[in-house]
Amino acid sequence: MALTNLSATSHLASSSSNKLHEHIYETNLPARLDRLPWGRFHTFLVLALGITWILDGLEVTLAGSVAGALRDSPALQLTSSDIGLAGGIYIAGAVLGALFFGWLTDRLGRRKLFFITLFVYVGATFLTAFSWNLWSFMLFRFLTGAGIGGEYTAINSTIQEFTPARYRGWVDLTINGSFWIGAALGAMGSIVLLDPDLIPGDLGWRLCFGIGAALGLIILFMRMWIPESPRWLLIHNQPEEAKRIVDNIEKRFEAEGYKLEPVDPKLHLRMKGRDHTPLTEVFQSLFVVHRQRALVGMTLLTAQAFFYNAIFFTYALVLTDFYDVPSSNVGWYVLPFALGNFCGPLILGRLFDVVGRKIMISSTYVISGALLVVTGYLFQQGMLTATTQTICWMVVFFFASAAASSAYLTVAETFPLEIRALAIAVFYAFGTGLGGIIGPTLFGQLIESGEASNVFYGYLIGASLMISAGVIQAIWGVAAERKSLESVARPLSLAER
Repeated sequence: MALTNLSATSHLASSSSNKLHEHIYETNLPARLDRLPWGRFHTFLVLALGITWILDGLEVTLAGSVAGALRDSPALQLTSSDIGLAGGIYIAGAVLGALFFGWLTDRLGRRKLFFITLFVYVGATFLTAFSWNLWSFMLFRFLTGAGIGGEYTAINSTIQEFTPARYRGWVDLTINGSFWIGAALGAMGSIVLLDPDLIPGDLGWRLCFGIGAALGLIILFMRMWIPESPRWLLIHNQPEEAKRIVDNIEKRFEAEGYKLEPVDPKLHLRMKGRDHTPLTEVFQSLFVVHRQRALVGMTLLTAQAFFYNAIFFTYALVLTDFYDVPSSNVGWYVLPFALGNFCGPLILGRLFDVVGRKIMISSTYVISGALLVVTGYLFQQGMLTATTQTICWMVVFFFASAAASSAYLTVAETFPLEIRALAIAVFYAFGTGLGGIIGPTLFGQLIESGEASNVFYGYLIGASLMISAGVIQAIWGVAAERKSLESVARPLSLAER
């Protein structure tokens, strides 16, 4: 088979057999992306795409902070169990949205999907503000979750495929940790909007959800300039477009004064173009070829989903029911909690690239689980106040936030390019569906019992899941630090030399 020169860095070959047309490209575009220094391009990319986690943090915090106001709303008339169920419904939407939009992301491209999913989110959260009864509120929360779940798959894929290998761990953890910037925004918004002296109670919680819709509209304009992932284009028979995008990125760096070194010829890849990846090949890769990685990813995501969603979706109920904190003051306790969660990935993130994935992921999981046991015991014994409870949670989630962020990093970087978005979706769906739906629903029931010992049992379940996940990661985790995505997981489209 002859190779026809397309450019200095990309080649194309075509053959016909049994009416099948196959394209083989020799390219160094992935290596060119990995050898880039950190620049304005990456910063803008992170801001425009990473803000997804701010939206999710905003949504989850609002749902927790307005729990008391929702329970007092004459229109909705929710009970504590209903609020826990609403949290589960939101997660169910995220699960199904991740699966559907994740499948589309691998077929249609990263760029199309991160616009579609944002439109779904903005529309649904706007409609949530106009809920008139329990069932309308549940429906709009479900659709909001679907938009956020789809965002996770499209955005994680895009960021991973543009970020140079040596920065990938810290960047991914920091972006996931930005969830807590959204949490802080939600908390501050709730402090003002839930103050009955400023805004009537039934109007306040509606305005809270309007914050997310307004922020989402701003993000739409920020994303206009982001190109399609060159890695995705390469495996979908568009090498010329992929090269044009990488050339333009490099020109930006050269204009900023960077001198880019040539790429080692050993890093060139020969790839076969394809229109799509059959589902049979997807599941063969996920659960047969990479079944050990699948076990690790599923365990990490399930444990952190239960841990986080169970505690955070019912955070306000613990404060109001056990510490008599007024609903309008819950936001003051969310702010320091959010600070601890954001600082965890920000401070510890670089260690995931320097010390290594296996030791950092396993240790943060085990430490956060052990600290929750101690906190839960102090809570059960009545030794905490609302303030000291918040301090304890700040310490626990300093480590748990880094652990949870690393779960998404693990799933995104340890599976082949062709199925990356769907792999994120499958494990996010399973983990979040199992841990995220059961967690809030269970904790809503435990809190409604009014018994601190029952809530403590829930904390023990979450802690045991985190510690078990840490052990599994220590045994079977992948040391992916500072390695290209193609070397961590061999692309399905890679042609033999």
